Amino acid sequence: MKIGIVCYPTYGGSGVVATELGKALADKGHLIHFISYAMPMRLDGYLGNVFYHEVEMASYPVFEFPLYTPALASKIVEVAKFEKLDIVHAHYAIPHAISAYLAREVAGGSFKIVTTLHGTDITLVGLEPSYLPVLKFSIDRSDGVTAVSRFLKEKTLTNFGLTKEIQVIPNFVDTQKYRRIDAGEIRAKFAPRGEKILVHVSNFRTVKRVPDAIRVFHEVQKKIPAVFMLVGDGPDRSACELLVRELGIQDRVRFLGKQQELVPILSASDLMLMPSQSESFGLSALEAMACEVPVISSSVGGLPEL
Repeated sequence: MKIGIVCYPTYGGSGVVATELGKALADKGHLIHFISYAMPMRLDGYLGNVFYHEVEMASYPVFEFPLYTPALASKIVEVAKFEKLDIVHAHYAIPHAISAYLAREVAGGSFKIVTTLHGTDITLVGLEPSYLPVLKFSIDRSDGVTAVSRFLKEKTLTNFGLTKEIQVIPNFVDTQKYRRIDAGEIRAKFAPRGEKILVHVSNFRTVKRVPDAIRVFHEVQKKIPAVFMLVGDGPDRSACELLVRELGIQDRVRFLGKQQELVPILSASDLMLMPSQSESFGLSALEAMACEVPVISSSVGGLPEL
């Protein structure tokens, strides 16, 4: 089959799963066309039947904000026309499912649309009154809809009053890749005196409650020799670095920033902290558990299922 995958390319669960799904489908012989405004983060290495199409964004003085939704729709039309796509898989309802619907109308219904709901498109963005009608419409007009957890499915049906069938397909990791390995070099670097290593992985958004993870670690290290590795980046990182200095634990906390290769870091860790305010699934917890790292999380969203 010829499959278009529309996703965010950034450091987050939806983009990671979309990319890994595309690569797995390519391994099975399908032709995969990624469509986004930048190269997806996990799309590394050469695969002969994986292609990337970048959405070109024009800037005009009359427009105060970039018009990504129509630009994306136009790119989907172009790819669908020349590559004869059978399916467009939209990861995230906003704006990808909307752009896919517009593209299908322009292309004369030449492909099917599958929309995967990942979380904040429903629990946060989708509840904005200005988005509700369009978001509900795009879900209704999709040929297939999936959600990454039972929690998200029920939330979507309740919030939008939908009768559309939604199939729950949990996120996944490749257990051939995500498995515990020897990470003695990392342990020697970050915990040279045999300290326990705690880890947190996120995009440092407020909903991830990274400052609370730091406060938890502050209490832990009072009783147990430990260090804390924080992986990722985002809007709350500067505030978190300031909090670490205020608590006087900067010699025990390491901000590692965005990391492409998580398996060695997770394999060096003893425990993951995930005190999220909301999680529709929690992919980083699944990656940790696949590497035999126990996870302590808040009991919210899809985390109890996971």
